Amino acid sequence: RRRSPRATIGIVGFAVWRELTQDLPSVTELLDYRPPTATRVYAADGTPVGEFYVERRYLIPIDQIPAHVRRAFLAAEDADFYRHAGIDPAGIVRAVVANLRRGEIVQGASTITQQVVKHLLLSPERTFERKAKEMLLALELESKLSKDEIFYLYLNHIYFGSGTYGISAAARGFFDADPSALSLAQAALLAGLPQAPSRYDPRRHPREAL
Repeated sequence: RRRSPRATIGIVGFAVWRELTQDLPSVTELLDYRPPTATRVYAADGTPVGEFYVERRYLIPIDQIPAHVRRAFLAAEDADFYRHAGIDPAGIVRAVVANLRRGEIVQGASTITQQVVKHLLLSPERTFERKAKEMLLALELESKLSKDEIFYLYLNHIYFGSGTYGISAAARGFFDADPSALSLAQAALLAGLPQAPSRYDPRRHPREAL
């Protein structure tokens, strides 16, 4: 007996779903985020002597990051972050249209949640399978953590180039300042760095950074 087209689609869809989900990493490990951080060494009088690190990172609570700094990253990376559920269908459509018009990849469609999943749970390979897993995990992560908790992971983990990871290390590395002291212009520059840290490094490529 021949299967109906609907039944065939259902079987194929189930097979694809099972293939994508059978080896997915667990998002629960992100509930206890403990990344590599820098260790500082001080003299007896409290003067900083130096620091050791594999990844130069200083964790900072999201409520200690000024609103204009957070908004700069939202504007640069995911303006609808607080409105979508982990993936942004409208953003995907906008990116596809923009890329088709230009004939090249000029705009991405990854949300901040997807970027957290990609950098902390998945490999960097660029395949359709990895992208599909990224979307599934993003939806799951949104059910486990609040938006602020996900944004905290992003701002503390993302790579800014020059050996700096996270907004606190980037603020100190590029401007010798705490995130709380960043100007709007400095915040805007830092918000653009994760897209291409080497190409937009303001010390080596000031025109591109601007």
